[in-house]
Amino acid sequence: MKVLVVGAGGREHALAWAIARSPRRPQVFVAPGNPGVESFATRVPIAAPDIGALLEFARRDGMALTVIGPEAPLVAGIADRFAAEGLAIFGPSGEAARLEGSKAFAKEIMAAA
Repeated sequence: MKVLVVGAGGREHALAWAIARSPRRPQVFVAPGNPGVESFATRVPIAAPDIGALLEFARRDGMALTVIGPEAPLVAGIADRFAAEGLAIFGPSGEAARLEGSKAFAKEIMAAA
């Protein structure tokens, strides 16, 4: 099984490390990743905001699952695009991600509730 983790920070490092430790022994790819992941994952030179390139990589290389760390691609709708293509992805829709990505929007929702 192949799993793609998107992002380059500490959150994504921890996600990739935990996934790599699964008893299923998945092949883990991190885009773009950081040098610290190289002992347990393969880095892919695709920036997190480049949704088109990430989608193409996931489709072409047969990723069973994509896990998104940073909020920017989530707010930009990466989960929606992957789902529309029939690819498994872990992350909220673009609309739901607005709660984290926009303080003004989150405050509007809280005020309405």
